[in-house]
Amino acid sequence: MNQSLRNGADAFLQRYQGLRARLPGDVALRDAAAERFGTEGLPSMKGEAWRYTSLRGLAEVAFQEPLVAVSSNPDLGDGIAGPRLVLIDGRYQPGLSVLPEGVTVTTFADHPSFGRLPHIDAPLVALNTMLAEDGVQIHVAVGVDAGTVELLSLAVDGHRPIAFHPRHSFHVEAGAKLTILEIARGEGAYLHNAVTEAVVGEGAVLVHIRLQQEGDQAFHINTTFAEVAALVVYDAFVLTLGAKLARTEIHARLLGEGGAVHLNGAQLLGGHQHGDITTIVQHDAPACASRQTVKNVLSDHSRGVFQGRIEVARIAQKTDGYQMNQALLLSPHAEIDCKPQLEIYADDVKCSHGATVGELDADQLFYLRSRGVPEAEARAILVRAFLAEAMDPIQHEGARALLEGAIEQWWERRAA
Repeated sequence: MNQSLRNGADAFLQRYQGLRARLPGDVALRDAAAERFGTEGLPSMKGEAWRYTSLRGLAEVAFQEPLVAVSSNPDLGDGIAGPRLVLIDGRYQPGLSVLPEGVTVTTFADHPSFGRLPHIDAPLVALNTMLAEDGVQIHVAVGVDAGTVELLSLAVDGHRPIAFHPRHSFHVEAGAKLTILEIARGEGAYLHNAVTEAVVGEGAVLVHIRLQQEGDQAFHINTTFAEVAALVVYDAFVLTLGAKLARTEIHARLLGEGGAVHLNGAQLLGGHQHGDITTIVQHDAPACASRQTVKNVLSDHSRGVFQGRIEVARIAQKTDGYQMNQALLLSPHAEIDCKPQLEIYADDVKCSHGATVGELDADQLFYLRSRGVPEAEARAILVRAFLAEAMDPIQHEGARALLEGAIEQWWERRAA
């Protein structure tokens, strides 16, 4: 292992030993995670799962514990009307939150639960299991339409590098519905290493929309595990705009016949940003469908990564799986790495994947310019058209407007 990665892992292990006595929850599981993390350390690019994403920059930062109190009311930024759950530097803030009606909301700090599948074999999940202090746990009862809940995470301690590891869970019982709009914003250098478990009961629908607008010096790692029962829809979308380094990792497992998983996303990166979307979809039941469309807009010296794997078990006949990754390079220095994978053990399936890389169409750009459209606006029109396919599945009007506004702000900052 690279020495800087080893030193970074050792710093997290030392922090765990200092906090161990006051961390909530199962100390035996935390100790097991610490042992695993001590053995594996921070993942290196020599391993296949992290082949295109280096954590060396993260390992070299001396992260500290967040401050306990919030001294003033922070600017919560744009959101949508309705219930809002707020975390500041990884800790739930009841005074800033508006609870949803008819839904059970608890916090990890008060009712610590690592879920049914701790997954400590993954190094960053083991790190979260070691050091998680808070997070939100949402439970929707059988048949309840819970509407939309906003989950906002802010980092405000911008004077020193901090690290926080929230642990979230969304349990949607049979026949119920829930839409989660998760927003991450912040300032300064920090590590936001979140783990989420989503369990969706038979005939239920969970829509999970994520907007990542972390600070330019931030490190954002988000790992989601989703279990999908029969006749269920788990519909996820992530828009990555911020952070120095960001990785969104989704593990979705289809366990019941007729289930469906949609994992769509977009990354808009500039400067020296690095964005990684990694997905693993396990088809463990027959007649299930999965759809993945990821778009990348890369400028300057930015680098995008997409790794998508579809696994089809022998029992999963009549599987319908599809994934597509497309990249638009706005600079000769930008880079995209794409690794689609199919692992199929059934013989009656329909699975496909594809990838394209290109630049703005010169003819289309010329056409718009010839109609009097300024170059910056013409380029913005073409970028928005490129992103449309990934954005189309978003049915929630408020969330879609918020995401489109965030894209517009990103483009305006880049053009300034």
